[in-house]
Amino acid sequence: MNLVEPPSCGSTIVLIGKNSRGQWVAQHQNGLYGGLFTHRADAVRYALFENGCHPEAIVSIGCILELDMAAKPSPAPQVLEDTHHEARQRAA
Repeated sequence: MNLVEPPSCGSTIVLIGKNSRGQWVAQHQNGLYGGLFTHRADAVRYALFENGCHPEAIVSIGCILELDMAAKPSPAPQVLEDTHHEARQRAA
């Protein structure tokens, strides 16, 4: 059985910005994790730790970003089975 990973599985986007009280917020795009910080450097360090050290997946936003820990995280992408590839292998 061959499995194909959807392209979105590898990206773990973390948003960084300030909330209405001037604190720095780092939050996963789907609300899986997040935190409040006094300094931007601490928010970036946290984001890098949580996303597996991928600075290209950190997005600084210019608008107000409120930490929302009440939101239900969206379900993780499912791994899809490549049934066409498996059928081609059997036919060959």
